[in-house]
Amino acid sequence: MKTLIEIHALQNFAPSNLNRDDTGAPKDAFFGGTRRARVSSQCFKRAVRQHFSALVQGSALVPNDVAVRTKRALEKIVESLVEKGRSADEAEAKARLALAAVELSVKEDGKTEYLLFLGQREISSIADIINDKWNSIIAPEAPPTEGKKPGRAKKQAAQAADPELKKALEKIFDGGKAVDVALFGRMLADMPEKNQNAACQVAHAISTHAVEREFDFYTAVDDLKPEDTAGADMMGTVEFNSACFYRYAVVDWEKLMSNLQGDAELAQKGLRAFLEGFVVAAPTGKQNTFAAHNPPEFVAVSVRRNTAPRSLANAFETAVRLKRDESLTGKSAEALTQKAKVLQAAFGGEGETFVLNLTGADPDGFGTPAASLKELLDRTLAAV
Repeated sequence: MKTLIEIHALQNFAPSNLNRDDTGAPKDAFFGGTRRARVSSQCFKRAVRQHFSALVQGSALVPNDVAVRTKRALEKIVESLVEKGRSADEAEAKARLALAAVELSVKEDGKTEYLLFLGQREISSIADIINDKWNSIIAPEAPPTEGKKPGRAKKQAAQAADPELKKALEKIFDGGKAVDVALFGRMLADMPEKNQNAACQVAHAISTHAVEREFDFYTAVDDLKPEDTAGADMMGTVEFNSACFYRYAVVDWEKLMSNLQGDAELAQKGLRAFLEGFVVAAPTGKQNTFAAHNPPEFVAVSVRRNTAPRSLANAFETAVRLKRDESLTGKSAEALTQKAKVLQAAFGGEGETFVLNLTGADPDGFGTPAASLKELLDRTLAAV
């Protein structure tokens, strides 16, 4: 039985610039014929992963439950080997050779060619294998010929490595039961067979209404300038907007379980951490300037069986428009619940929905009310 966990949220941010494009302007998109504010899915996923780190500090997750995205894997492996009593110089040389055995070459500055998304267990296991096979990790007698293409040089280095070392290393690239790798997936360009498909899909957040960019003109004055000298010592502009965003994500429970190697307890912890992070974690862009710390005021979580994912973004294909004294978040919640009911009537599907509604809007029978985020999460996990 296929089980999907879908989360829908309405989050109204005060003036802010949470996610910038290459010009420094808030990201946006055309939807339904009007310009909408947008925050990218990558931006929100980054915020959720930072929330996971906070959960580790609070002991809700353990360090091995999460991954790191880094070019500095060599540094972490060397640190682990030094803790095992190896010298730093030898450890670095052995680690470089070991990574080269699986075609993960390290540049002169100690960084890999691209960001690696590795579970903490994978990094620890690499160090353990290097330590166990220390004497068999030796530089090849004939190094790759200079001038050859990088791809060919990598393959030559891998072919020259101890086959047993290579086999042992390849076995450990399984995601390391890291919750964030299991949820968001990863690609290893030089080891495509070790890629992991994501159990979670996150949509770009878009505003439920049309948005125009605004500009803040600012000036700064030198604190030590003479009193008789007028004028600003720096000036500029910052673009911003204010928007009520519709946010959506879906988790495939069976895929999450598979990615976590059948560990049901860890899958439940990971799902709860993701849903909580989706609600409470927010992008940090320009927050020192705007302090737009506004939590979602409408959150609906559906646990659905044997059906296709169902975004409710088209509830806002026609941009929400307000009359005098109407609530933007409230009107958006009404549009969302009506669209959900229309789609359910047309396409059906088995499932349960739980709703945390702080907007005052009438959900009109959509979902089971929850009084708090904790209750929402408890009910969702029980349904799963």
